Amino acid sequence: SSRQDAPRSFSESISMSADSSADSASPLLASANTDHAAEYKRLSEAPDWRYLLRDYYDLYRDMSAGGSPIIRSHQRAVREAISKVLRADPPVQPLAPMQRPVTAHLRRALDNGRRGPMAAVIRAISALRNTLSWQYGYERVPRGLERKYAYAEFAGPSGPIITDEVIIGVVLFAPGCTYPAHAHKSISESYICLSGAVSENHLGVYGPGSMIFNAPGRMHRITVSDWEPALLAYAWTGPRESLATQKMVFSRPGANLEPTARPKPVKQQPLEP
Repeated sequence: SSRQDAPRSFSESISMSADSSADSASPLLASANTDHAAEYKRLSEAPDWRYLLRDYYDLYRDMSAGGSPIIRSHQRAVREAISKVLRADPPVQPLAPMQRPVTAHLRRALDNGRRGPMAAVIRAISALRNTLSWQYGYERVPRGLERKYAYAEFAGPSGPIITDEVIIGVVLFAPGCTYPAHAHKSISESYICLSGAVSENHLGVYGPGSMIFNAPGRMHRITVSDWEPALLAYAWTGPRESLATQKMVFSRPGANLEPTARPKPVKQQPLEP
C-alpha cells in the first residue's frame, strides 16, 4: 500500500517538503509571485481551493498501490508535488466559469459520488462547481465528443492554482461516451474514479475508489457505462516543460492500444538436462 510511503500526517508532509531549495524553485511560481501578487488571492486566502488540494493529497496517500512499485512511486510524486504547492502558497487565478453540454450531467455525477467512498472529494468539488471552467483541450474535437466530455483543471500552469509541479483536475463523461485512444508524451497519468464506472482498453471495469495508471506514451481509450455519467479525478506528473507544453493527439480508429514502447524479447536459453 502507498500508505507505508506517506508521511504520518498532512502537516508533516508540509514540513518534509522544506528540502525544496531555491535550486529547484519553480520558474512559473516565481513569475506568478511577481506578476499576480497584488491581483489575485493566495491559496491560503482561498480555503475551498486549499481544502480541495488537501483532499487530493489524501486520495494519493490512502489509496493502495496494489503492490505495484511503479504506481506507488507515482502516488508519492503526486503527494510531494501537492505538498510543494501548498507550502509555496501560490496565487489563485480565477478562470471564467465555462459550461459545456456534458455539464448537464454534473449534478447527477456529484449526487452519485456523495453516496460512495469518494464523498470527501465530491464535497470539495461541489463547493467550487459554480466557478469551474470546463474545457475540451483539443483544437479539433472528434464529432460527437463535444457533447459527452469535458474537463476542469484545478492546478497547473494555466491555473486556477498556478503551479508547474503537477496538473490535477476532473474529467466528466456522459453515459455511453467513448473517449478515443490517445497518449501523453513524458507524462505519467492517473485517474481515480469518483462516481460512475469506466473501462480502459477493455481490460477491466473501474468504479468509485479505483485507480487507473497510464505510464508515459501508453495508448489508452476509455468507455463509459451506458446508464450513468462518470466523474474521474486525474493527476499528471512529469518534467515541468512537459507539463507546460503537453498536447494530446487522438489516434486513428483501430490504433494499437498497447504501450508504444515494448521490451525487446529475451532469447531463451536451452534447458540443461
